[in-house]
Formats: sequence, C-alpha cells, structure tokens
Amino acid sequence: MSSQNRRSSFSSSTSSSLAKRHASSSSSSHLVENVKKVSGSSVLGAPKKRAPLSNLTNRSNNNNNNESRSNASKTTLPLVPLGTKKVEPNNNVGVSGNKMLKSSSNVKPSSKVITSKQKLDEAPPPPPMAITCTSMDVSPTQSENLSVSLDETMSVCDSFKSPEVEYVAVDSINKKTFSNLYISEHSKSTDNICNRDVSVEMEIDDDQIVDVDSNFMDPQLCATIACDIYKHLRASEVNKRPSTDFMEKVQKDVTPSMRAILIDWLVEVSEEYRLVPDTLYLTVNYIDRYLSGNVMNRQRLQLLGVACMMIASKYEEICAPQVEEFCYITDNTYFKDEVLEMESSVLNYLKFEMTAPTTKCFLRRFVRAAQGINEVPLMQFECLANYLAELSLLEYSMLSYPPSKIAASAIFLANFIILPSKRPWNNTLLHYTQYQPSDLCSCIKDLHRLCSNNNNSSLLAIREKYSQHKYKYVAKKYVPPMIPTEYFHDQSH
Repeated sequence: MSSQNRRSSFSSSTSSSLAKRHASSSSSSHLVENVKKVSGSSVLGAPKKRAPLSNLTNRSNNNNNNESRSNASKTTLPLVPLGTKKVEPNNNVGVSGNKMLKSSSNVKPSSKVITSKQKLDEAPPPPPMAITCTSMDVSPTQSENLSVSLDETMSVCDSFKSPEVEYVAVDSINKKTFSNLYISEHSKSTDNICNRDVSVEMEIDDDQIVDVDSNFMDPQLCATIACDIYKHLRASEVNKRPSTDFMEKVQKDVTPSMRAILIDWLVEVSEEYRLVPDTLYLTVNYIDRYLSGNVMNRQRLQLLGVACMMIASKYEEICAPQVEEFCYITDNTYFKDEVLEMESSVLNYLKFEMTAPTTKCFLRRFVRAAQGINEVPLMQFECLANYLAELSLLEYSMLSYPPSKIAASAIFLANFIILPSKRPWNNTLLHYTQYQPSDLCSCIKDLHRLCSNNNNSSLLAIREKYSQHKYKYVAKKYVPPMIPTEYFHDQSH
C-alpha cells in the first residue's frame, strides 16, 4: 500500500502533518539534524514538555484486531513529550534491515528511559524546543512480525500514533507512580481480612455458622455495625407497619383487588423509569399506611399511588422523575396541582416519617447469609428471592406478616425451588434471621401458593419482569407442588 493511500483515511491530524511535511524542507532537515545530535540515532529524544498523567497510556480499542494490525500505520495518536530525557540507542532500536524497534507492549517503560545525567560526556542536551509534526528520514511503523520497523513514509507525529506503540513514560513520573501504587508481595495481611477469602473453596456443613460480618475491608458492608443496624430495623418494622384490616374497617369503596391492580401498574411504572427496588417497596408501604387511616375514593386511588411513588422516588432515587412525568403516566387524568396536594396530604398524615423497614432491606442481609462463603453471588438465587418477595406486594393478606418474616420465607422458598432435595434452612440462616422454620411455615405456604398460581393470574407485571434474561428467567422456573413437612422442623443449634 502506498504512503498516499495509507494517509488518505485519516482525519485532520494526519492531514496537518502532511501539510507541514511539504511546508519547508530546510526547516525539516534542520530539525532532523538536531534530533540526531542528541540521540546519536534516528530515535526521537529531544527535550519536550512533560506529558499529563492522563496521557501516560494510549491504547486504541479496535473492534477488529486483524484489521487494526494490518492497518496499524493508518491509526494516529498524539505525540507524547518525553521531558528532558534522552533515549539511549540499544540493540532493540534501529533502522529497518539490520535493526528493529520492538513493540513496547511487552517492554517496561523504565527500560527505554535513561536519566539526563547519563551520556553527559557524549553530547549535552540542546536547549528546549517545541517539536512540531515534521517529517524525518525514518519513522517507525508496524511490520509483519508485530515489531516496529522504520520507513520513509510517515511523519514524526504519525510514528507515535500507531496503536501498537505505547507511550514511554518519564522516569520521574514512572518512579512516583510505582511508589504510590506498589504493593509488596511479602506484606503481612491484616487481621480484618475476610475469613471467606480463605475458605472460599471449602464446603461447610449446615451446623456451622458462617460469619458474614467479618469483611472489614469493604466499607459498604458496615461490618462493625451491621448487627446493630438490623437489630434496629427489626424493632422499627413494628412501628412502621400498616394496619392489617384497613380494607374491612376503614375503606368502603376500595377493595383488595383494586389495590393489587394499582400495585401491578406501579411495577410497570418502576420498570419504565428504571427505579430502584427500594422505591417500589416504599411506595407500597406509604400507600398501605395512608389507607389505614384515610377513606379513599376509587377514582383517586391511582392519584394516591403516583403521589406515594413520587415521595419514595425523592427519598431513594438520585434523579427522581418530575411531577409532570407522573401526570403524564396517568394519561393526564390528574393535574399537577392535584398530585402536589395529594403528596402534601400523605406527608402530613405520615408525619414525614418516610424511613420504613421493608422486605427489601432484610432481603439483602438474608441473601448474604444464605450464600455463606460464596464470594461470587448466585444471581439466580438472588433474583428468585426478589421475585417471591415482590409477589407478596400484590397480596393484601400478606400484610399480616412483618417484612422480615416475608424476606426469610422468600429465602427458604428460593432455596427449596433451586435445590428441592436439600434442606432449605441451616444454622447460619437461623442465626441471622432469628426465625425457625416452624415460625415461617404459614408465610412460606402463602408465598408458595402465590408463585404456583401466578401463571393463572391476570396481573402479569411482576411475572413478565422476572421472565427477562437480566433476571435469569426465574419466573419461568419450575416450582415443586409440595414442600416436605420435615423441612419445617426446628433447626437445632
């Protein structure tokens, strides 16, 4: 391929270098002579400005590796200054024919850089000068054996724009970077290293309690106060629960089936706006707590739903949907002022106590306890537990169970569905949930009934949601029709 064809597919950077190549031959040859005086070879080593840290690496990611290798000379990268350092010629550097400049992808940058004190007697460095994109006698391009050869068809800038040539870092920056990032292989591990890192390949029996709070390295796990947090949540869930009989005692125009239809629609809304799961659980909590003390007309039930979801979004989301968007999803059935008025009514009735323990709060903890020593989470198990927990949102009768019990029952049932032949409960789950299998028996059976009959339900939002690939198709998983009674026997400590 000719040099003209090779440069024709490039953008303005190559065009500018081509224009400068023909601009002045005298200035070009003068620059080459200055460069050769410094390095003693055709390798560029003139002093330049120090490159920013963000430009120390420069690898172009091409979709077609073969195409990128065959067209390496077509890819251009910006020239990287090398500071006031000189590159000493060695056996790896030379002109095509008898010497080859090997690709730096397998060579440490420090091996290519020498300090300015070296070769001081040979040739003093010239004064600082600005290096422009000017042609020179030879410049590196990629050869067939993946090394970098030299020809006379590329400019100085083109040679440093090859995707196979990595930047050569300044020695001082290199030393500073490695001193900051280097971790000794012989350093002693601290006492707070997670025990599961050591026993990840070991199998434990059901009688052993796995410490899931031993990883002090991850601040998001809050290992030092995790037990206190969940002890507080267990105490708070009693105070933030809705009434379990408000449909019979308070509401006259709203029925449990209307509530289920509303929540099924809110599941679709949460998926449409990609809201976090906590937003959905908090929305249902606000709806039920408000309905526990306020008579609601069925025509305004959807208004209550969007107002509660807007409040929950403001509490949980980074970028909550605007009030106009909630009006839009109701097909403009309600005006903006009506949504804001309902929002104010809900906030005042709940006395602005928006923090409430939900099933999702406990489910995170229990999933971690169920997986024990597994560092890599089992996505299918976690998605199945989330699916069972969300099914409980639709059922009005599930309000009789506290959120922690629903979460523990979802873990039990998920374990059983994935591996029916193994006992779903163990001492680790007993320790962290504080529930015996006998305590969960009625709740587990209700959840089992919901997921078994979900195929015949007209409310399809949750089932369709968890029938997607990103949720591992857990809604389509086979559910055994019966749970052995011996699985409900109390776990011995």
